[in-house]
Amino acid sequence: DWLAKNKDKVVILDIRKDVKSFTKKPTYKKDKKTGKHKLVKVGGHIPGAHLVNYKKVRASKKIDGKKVTRVVPPKKDFEALMQSVGLNKGDSVVIVSKGESNGDMTMATRLYWQLKYFGQKDMAILNGGTAQWILDDMKISSKAAKPKKGNWVAIAEDKSIIASSQDVAAAVKNKDTQLVDTRGVGLYMGTWYKSSYVYDICHIEGAIIYPNELITKPKLPARFISQKDTRALMDRLGIDTSRKSITYCNSGHLASGSWFLMSEVMGNKDVKLYDGSMHQWTLEKRPTTSIVPK
Repeated sequence: DWLAKNKDKVVILDIRKDVKSFTKKPTYKKDKKTGKHKLVKVGGHIPGAHLVNYKKVRASKKIDGKKVTRVVPPKKDFEALMQSVGLNKGDSVVIVSKGESNGDMTMATRLYWQLKYFGQKDMAILNGGTAQWILDDMKISSKAAKPKKGNWVAIAEDKSIIASSQDVAAAVKNKDTQLVDTRGVGLYMGTWYKSSYVYDICHIEGAIIYPNELITKPKLPARFISQKDTRALMDRLGIDTSRKSITYCNSGHLASGSWFLMSEVMGNKDVKLYDGSMHQWTLEKRPTTSIVPK
């Protein structure tokens, strides 16, 4: 409702991987029992939205002589990307994902985190994304959109929300910072497959698991779990939502979701995202463990 009333006062950044769906129509399936049509696949976008290709949001770069992938790009590159999608200086931003899955919503949190890292202040994420917008009977468009080049400028990088391998190693050694692993239980325990770009199994010593499946509801629309429920879930898993923390996952995508909940929803301003996550940690041959902290 708020976005519908204020759509002309903000810039809507629509973040997705399958960019072709931006100009397709939603897919519905008729329920045999009720006869009602149920949304099964998001197509189209909120009128006026600016498309952002998630595949272009992150980049590869050399860190201590090693090629690390899927990390925050150089400032000039990200500035150019945001200008190319029509973002201007002073714009208020609402980030929208397709909202079909947890992965969609963490695309939104990753873009949010990256924009904040480069100085964007006035931002929000549409809970449930385009899926929720459609289910609320709001107007949807399937027309191609090509905004004019913007003049958005990336400000100095905000080091208060990013962690390096050295920061994580210090947290392991000193035990003064809480590590939160946002991957699934199988990856955390090292019992299932590992991602192809991660070079060892299990988790970083002392890390507490907060599976990405707990960040949003499992079905379309994928909405963030409430602040109250998130606090209760984290408490049960032994996570102190007010403590100095670093979140990580395989590549810094899913971990942006737990960072967003702890930092932006719960107000803990001492939370960092380990951008390189398990990819960089294992690339550097740093130790992992299957021991679960008590």
